[in-house]
Amino acid sequence: MTAPTTAPVPRAELIADTALALLVERGMRGLTHRAVDELAGLPQGSTSNYARTRLALLEATVRRLAEREARVLTLETMPGPSEGVDALVDALARALHLHLSGHRGLLVARYELGLEATRRPELRKFYDAAGRERFREPMIAMMAAAGSREPERHALSLVAWCEGLMFSCAAGAYHSAVPSREELRTGFGELMRGMLGR
Repeated sequence: MTAPTTAPVPRAELIADTALALLVERGMRGLTHRAVDELAGLPQGSTSNYARTRLALLEATVRRLAEREARVLTLETMPGPSEGVDALVDALARALHLHLSGHRGLLVARYELGLEATRRPELRKFYDAAGRERFREPMIAMMAAAGSREPERHALSLVAWCEGLMFSCAAGAYHSAVPSREELRTGFGELMRGMLGR
């Protein structure tokens, strides 16, 4: 009887995932084409063949980060308005707790890329587009469906609250203390009911 085989990871994914790992381990200065090749166990020049320039490598990394974060946050599976605010609050708390407790590396990589985007306008445009498509627009739609009279402003408040909490727990003063799901549920409940007037 032969052992089951697993499909090989596509090279593009391997390169982008390795780039994310390097950002977490070594920071932006440690992300080079050569370092990706070495860490991924690829022949020298493989990453350059896939992403010729540093900008191309950063764009591929941003794209992969957005894909992986979308799998964790799964905004498309959030409860609909008929299920009530409590169900939405519970789903948000569950998703954020999963992100904080099991995917800290994605957060650290995002902050590295976000800071680099502040210095590179060509990356800023790409970084913003990836976030807008996968997170900002669905969040606005979610707030509108929940009954917000100002869904764009409320989405910004909700994103800012989540971002602040994630930064504090991944790289800030609370990096060693992940809030429980119940604590996150309480925080989301206070925020959502305040915005929705319920």
